[in-house]
Formats: sequence, C-alpha cells, structure tokens
Amino acid sequence: MPERVDQEFEDASFDSYDLYEAVMRNCRFTRCTFRDADLEEAVTRACWFIDCDFSGARLNSSRHDVSAFTTCRFASADLQSAHFEECKLTGSSFLDARMAGMTIRGGDWSYVNLYKADLRNRDLRGVRLAEATLESCNLEKADLRRADLTNANLRDARLRGVDLRESILDGIDLKSLTLRGVKLDIVGAIALARSHEAVIDFE
Repeated sequence: MPERVDQEFEDASFDSYDLYEAVMRNCRFTRCTFRDADLEEAVTRACWFIDCDFSGARLNSSRHDVSAFTTCRFASADLQSAHFEECKLTGSSFLDARMAGMTIRGGDWSYVNLYKADLRNRDLRGVRLAEATLESCNLEKADLRRADLTNANLRDARLRGVDLRESILDGIDLKSLTLRGVKLDIVGAIALARSHEAVIDFE
C-alpha cells in the first residue's frame, strides 16, 4: 500500500482491508471503520483516529508514534507486540483485545476501558490513566511509577508486586484494594494509612 500523507477521511469503511505494513503520516480519520482489517506492522505518525471502530482488526506488531485514537473501539482486536509512543487513547475501549507484548511509552490513556486486560510486567511509567477502567486487570509486577491514576477504577485488580512509587493515587479507595507486595513511596504509604483511619504523627 502506498504511504498516506496529509489525508482526511470521514465515515469511510476500511472493513477487511489489507493494510499490511501501511504507513500513514499526519492523516485524520473521523468515524471510520476498520473492522477485521489487516493492519499488521502498520505505522502511524501524528495521525488522528476519532470515534473509529477497530473491532476484530489485526494490529499486531504495528507502531504508533504521537498518534491519537480517541473514543475508538478495539473489541477483540489483535494488538500483540503493538507499540504506542506518546499516544493519546482517551475514551477508547479494549474489551477482549489481545495485548501480549504490547508496549506503551508515555501518553494519555485517560478514560480508557481496559476491563480484565492482562498487563503483567508492563512498563507503564508516566502514563496518564486518570478515570481509566482497570477493573479486574492483572497488573502484577507492572511498573506504574509516576503514572497518573486519579480516580481510576482498580476494583478486583491483581496488584501483587506493582510499583506505585511517585504515582498519583487521588480518588482511589486504597482500603478496598489488596496491596500485598505493592511498592509505595512515603506519600502513598501515608495515603494508605489514612485510608485505614490511622493517625499520622511526625513528632
């Protein structure tokens, strides 16, 4: 497929398209569908995907640099070994998506739905996950240092060994979480103590 540069699409269907190794730069897609499309090893750079549907699409080994996927749907999509570098995924949903080996480097993943996602051992340092649905996620041994988890839903998440040092935990009910083996800095430890109504005395 030839490289797409500076192109715009609205309400277009790319369902079942062969976009293997496609390269897209500075393109904008609004309300487009990529259902069951082959985007394996595709590359996007500074692209916008707004309210697009990637259900069932194959994005394994794809790479996305400073691109945005806002309020997009990735239901049952294959994202294995996909790479997102400083991308914006606000409001997108990944229900039943396959994410083994997927890497995330920074970016804004606020309001995403990652219900039951397997994110074990992932490097999520500095990622913004404010208001994200991480319910029932497996986050064991994930590195969430400096991540923004403001008001994130961590109900029933598996957190053994997760690193939460320097992360923002505002609005999270720490008392309701199982934090065995979790790494906390002094701020997080104080927040945890206060969630259990402990009296903090620095004298």
